[in-house]
Amino acid sequence: MTERPTAIDDVEAPATGSFEDMLRIVEEMDTPAGYKAELIRGKIVVSPWSKLRYKRVMKALRLQLEPHAPEGHDVDVAPFLFRFPGSERGFGPDLHVADEAAFDDEGRHADGTALSLAAELTSDSTKDVDWLDRLDTYGRIVPVYLLLDMKMQEINVFWDPSPKGYRSRTSVPFGRPVRIPAPFDFELDTSAFIVAADAEAQGTADGNDAGRSTPDA
Repeated sequence: MTERPTAIDDVEAPATGSFEDMLRIVEEMDTPAGYKAELIRGKIVVSPWSKLRYKRVMKALRLQLEPHAPEGHDVDVAPFLFRFPGSERGFGPDLHVADEAAFDDEGRHADGTALSLAAELTSDSTKDVDWLDRLDTYGRIVPVYLLLDMKMQEINVFWDPSPKGYRSRTSVPFGRPVRIPAPFDFELDTSAFIVAADAEAQGTADGNDAGRSTPDA
């Protein structure tokens, strides 16, 4: 199975192009089914959407978040692009909670300020972007960022954004409850995440036994 996100196409930003120009290019692209296009470090990166074994985790997370989402906010795993002009990034979170009004606009990218929560399921090939670019960008705007490290089998919760990034963080291994702060304010049960984590670890072990390794993106 293809590791995510392994870019299948990188488009360098034009020398005189603006962030809005890049967004228009993304909007006009005919992205293959099952792939998403994001703006990362001045490039348009097209990559596979997600692994099959992540579906169970994303479903468990979505079902727990839905009853606690802010009024008027929707919890979804559809690959919508959210724009962040301040950092010139455009991300499609694995799971998002966002103001439904943001989807009344024309076009194919929503305002990043509409997000109340973003969640990413990371692995060897995604960790750099998830831990650096996304953390820095979300940390200035998005109230809560959930980073599920599928290799380390832990969930990292970031909250209290500021111009310099998140002020607060907590981490717990899968299987232990973790508090999701306001505007959600509830205990998240992470026990359903362990199966996918075990599969991730087994996949890595199988690759090593076969003399193969998965390079980081």
